[in-house]
Amino acid sequence: MKHGKPHALDKIDLKILQALQENARISYVDLANKVGLSTTPCLERVKRLERNGVIKGYKALLNPRYLRANLLVFVEVSLETQSPTVFDEFRKAVARLPQIQECHLVSGQFDYILKCRIPEMSAYRQLLGDVVLTLPGVKESKSYVVMEEVKEDASIYVPTLEEFEDH
Repeated sequence: MKHGKPHALDKIDLKILQALQENARISYVDLANKVGLSTTPCLERVKRLERNGVIKGYKALLNPRYLRANLLVFVEVSLETQSPTVFDEFRKAVARLPQIQECHLVSGQFDYILKCRIPEMSAYRQLLGDVVLTLPGVKESKSYVVMEEVKEDASIYVPTLEEFEDH
C-alpha cells in the first residue's frame, strides 16, 4: 500500500475511523450524516485516510466455529540465536502459514508469540510438531490453549481529539 504525506487527524477523521470500525459497510451517505459532513467531503476524507495508510483495508470478521477453527492457542517461541538472518527466516516462514493468525516479536523470556486457530487438539499437535518446531531457528516453544474467549476485538481504540492531542 502506498502511503501519502502524513496528515494530522482531526475530530472528523477520528469520527470517521470509529464509525468505519463499527461498520465498514456503512454507506457514504450514512457515514457522512453520522460525522456531520456532506457526502463528497466525507468520501474525500476516507480516500485520504486510505491513501495515507491510516485505513489499511476492510475485512469481514468470521466466526471461527463455522470454519472448523474453534481451537485458539497462543505459542511462545524461543529461537536458538538472535541473529538478523534467523529472525528474517523465521518471519518469512511464519508468513506462509495460514493457521497462524498473528506473530509478534516480543521482549522477555521468549522471542515470538504466535496466535493460532485450528480445528481441534490433534490438529494443533500436528501444527506444533510438524510445522512450528521445524521453523527456522526454533529452539523451544510453550503453548497456551484458550479455554474461554472472554474478549476478542479487532478494533483499535479511537481516542477523542483531546486525548489524541495530549500525546
